[in-house]
Amino acid sequence: MATFAEYHWPNFINSALTKINFQHPTPVQEQVIPIIMAGRDVITQAQTGSGKTHAYLLPLLSQITSDLQVQLVITAPSRELAYQIRTAAETIIQQAPQTLHIGFYVGGTDKQKQIKHLQQWQPQIVIGTPGRIWDLINNHVLQVQTVKYFVIDEADMTLDMGFLPSVDKIASSMPQKLQTLVFSATIPQKLQPFLKKYLHQPVIERLEVPTIIAPNIDNWALFTKGRDKNAVLYQLLTLGQPYLALIFANTIKSVDQIYDYLAAQGLKVAKIHGDLTPRERKRTMKAVEQMEYQYVVASDLAARGIDIPGVSHVINAEIPNEDEFFVHRVGRTGRNQMSGIAITLYGPDEEDKIAHLEQLGIKFSYKEIKNKEITTAKPHDRRKQRTAHNQTLDPTLKGLVKKEKRKKKPGYRKKIKQAIQNDRQQKRKLEQRSERQRLRKLKKQQNKI
Repeated sequence: MATFAEYHWPNFINSALTKINFQHPTPVQEQVIPIIMAGRDVITQAQTGSGKTHAYLLPLLSQITSDLQVQLVITAPSRELAYQIRTAAETIIQQAPQTLHIGFYVGGTDKQKQIKHLQQWQPQIVIGTPGRIWDLINNHVLQVQTVKYFVIDEADMTLDMGFLPSVDKIASSMPQKLQTLVFSATIPQKLQPFLKKYLHQPVIERLEVPTIIAPNIDNWALFTKGRDKNAVLYQLLTLGQPYLALIFANTIKSVDQIYDYLAAQGLKVAKIHGDLTPRERKRTMKAVEQMEYQYVVASDLAARGIDIPGVSHVINAEIPNEDEFFVHRVGRTGRNQMSGIAITLYGPDEEDKIAHLEQLGIKFSYKEIKNKEITTAKPHDRRKQRTAHNQTLDPTLKGLVKKEKRKKKPGYRKKIKQAIQNDRQQKRKLEQRSERQRLRKLKKQQNKI
């Protein structure tokens, strides 16, 4: 197994890796880091949670100099993902011997304050959402003519949310001699014109998902028997007593309907979707992280890239229209080797959809609600289920889990709570230390000026 020591990083990168306890690169890091260090453009198709953020941060941050000019620009389609990238970058550069500044620009933040700072000096590293970054470039305050590296994270989500035109304008404002890195869970056809326009002979890396459903996640299919799905969902939530349940629906309208229904039943529930204002979204996410809500209803695009700690249950109130979204959804639970439960509700007219997922290699344990208990059930439409199992598995979704599902050990709620508390304490310490170091470095920089 490879180790990070084999990459011969600068000392500050090694110190950062020690601090975050990273010893061995993930498959995406092992494949992509040497290509990035060689200066090649890269298109990387990898799932959320594969370690792709550090796959580009480590090699690029190791090459940033102390010159006060923009050298690296990273775009993310959501504020939450941008925050996570900034946090990861800060943890690395706080070990650097030279002063490195991160300019963080997302919608919903103080634009005039950002303009004032940029008129005084330029950060070496820019992280943010496409709209705000382009706005600052278009106002001639963010100078990107010196950029060496451009990263587009979650490119398919950037396309889906309508941000690709802004990314196009950002890229057109940068030098032609530029190393461009694109990371995406999928590579849709509509993304191809952009890739051909801006990437020069890119290396394309596609990483297959090693397992479809992690062995520490119990994956259930629950037959609604034709009953109202919202009523079944409410009964399921109140029977299971999840630590934190993340409920997915396919559209903003469906999210609102489920949210309204559960709230009317007296449940303390939050919702996350693209129609929320930046302030509402930020406030909701903060409340969820502080465990003010036990239930969160979300749309797929709004939840992509968001790492909500402590999700014990993922519930598909609706079966997703895209196969990839199913994997994304289920992967929200079972983090940090904790156990998790994923439950997909399906009605009499959705048996073909369940059969299709099984054809892709996704295995379900069938459940039903009987006498106010969740019990084992037989698969419905068993003939189609047998046919589905006999089909050849989708080659992009090979490696399905062959282990028997694990029995949930008692006390998992306590373990999740303790794991979250430990994680928050560590993050708080890092943030406080980072802020102190940032202020000291800024003071030294101002004294030099």
